[in-house]
Amino acid sequence: LIDWETGIADTLAPWAKRRAVTVEPDDLVAAFARHESVVETEHPDWLYPSILAETMGRIGRDLGVEVNEIEGQAFGRSVGLWPAFADTAPALAQLASRFKLIILSNVDRVSFRQSNDRFGLEFDLVITAEDVGAYKPSAANFDALEQGLASLGIERQHLLHVAESLYHDHVPARGRQLSTAWIHRRHDKDGFGATATPADAVEPNWRFTSMAELAAACTGVVSKPHPVSRREPPRPRS
Repeated sequence: LIDWETGIADTLAPWAKRRAVTVEPDDLVAAFARHESVVETEHPDWLYPSILAETMGRIGRDLGVEVNEIEGQAFGRSVGLWPAFADTAPALAQLASRFKLIILSNVDRVSFRQSNDRFGLEFDLVITAEDVGAYKPSAANFDALEQGLASLGIERQHLLHVAESLYHDHVPARGRQLSTAWIHRRHDKDGFGATATPADAVEPNWRFTSMAELAAACTGVVSKPHPVSRREPPRPRS
């Protein structure tokens, strides 16, 4: 839904420039991916702005430059400024005409509300890492999701878990036998971008390159979604 890679790069690149560090935006995103999930695992009770501040501090140590408290806090508050993909709001509106929509977010409530201002939509249920006290791929987040399904009167076999991150979402969701759709925004790029590399191979049930493609398939605008071939499973890279 949100273009994390652009948001991260656009926030960290000016800081690196001020610190006279020459680093490519993709390298900043990769550094973020190396550290963010580790910080989340070490501090599951921290709110996401604190996770981001600590992540930035570790990126700074990698680069040999200081991250002061003001810079860390600014990065922590920046999630609400990260842009939504152009197709996000129209796709969500299209899906909402036919389905109940649930958010299982790895950010805090305030950050999600700021992002949601770009969507213009009221979700049927919102579950954040702050609500759970843990971060995906923790089982606790998916326990909360299944409890939320019950509160809406939805049976788990009717859930389609939609996500970009193999590490945070598809590995744990498929481990629970949930159906998943992979929004593979990085289909024309190598690597996993702003998310950690999954330790295990995983096969989502369907793969799309955008939310627009998913919404078209789910609302009958196109004939059917495209299953992920067993000859082409997304696998972790060494």
